[in-house]
Amino acid sequence: MKNTSRVKLRALTEGAVFVALAQILGYLKLFELPNGGSICLAMLPIFIYCARWGFGKGMLASFAFSVLQLLLDGAYAWGWQSMIGDYIVAFTVLGVAGLFHRYKNGFFIGTVVGSLARFLVAWVVGAVVWGEYMPDTFFGMTMTSPWFYSLLYNGSYMVISMVLCLVVGALLWKPLGKFIRGEDLVQT
Repeated sequence: MKNTSRVKLRALTEGAVFVALAQILGYLKLFELPNGGSICLAMLPIFIYCARWGFGKGMLASFAFSVLQLLLDGAYAWGWQSMIGDYIVAFTVLGVAGLFHRYKNGFFIGTVVGSLARFLVAWVVGAVVWGEYMPDTFFGMTMTSPWFYSLLYNGSYMVISMVLCLVVGALLWKPLGKFIRGEDLVQT
């Protein structure tokens, strides 16, 4: 088997394992909001994969994860707009983290950028698709704008999930940093 075939097979195999791990971690929710969105570590394996393999493979793994999220956790998708926005687009954009895989602290930068990208999608979808279901009060504040409501709602779980991924990533950095950075993939 050619070396490039081995690398592609390894990327594909690792992608499947990391996507499966992300899906499992998605079931271990620390907190879940009533209309979807949860605090968990599901994004962490995707960000690690993106830091190892880069943008293209990271986007493919993120897309696979988005399909699993829709099919296995899509209880809150009431229409095609939500299916596409809340699941397919929102989880696929996690792959932008792969743009930073060659940077010194690419995992951390990618985690912030990928989380921000997911938040932006959730924020827009929350205001446009879910805005009509906005409650009168949220977090003890009167809600008058679906954009502000969506900012609070989606930000409340996304910021904490991002911080969790950064903290756990930092804890894994010393023992697994070479692996996370993909240094084990370099041919000597």
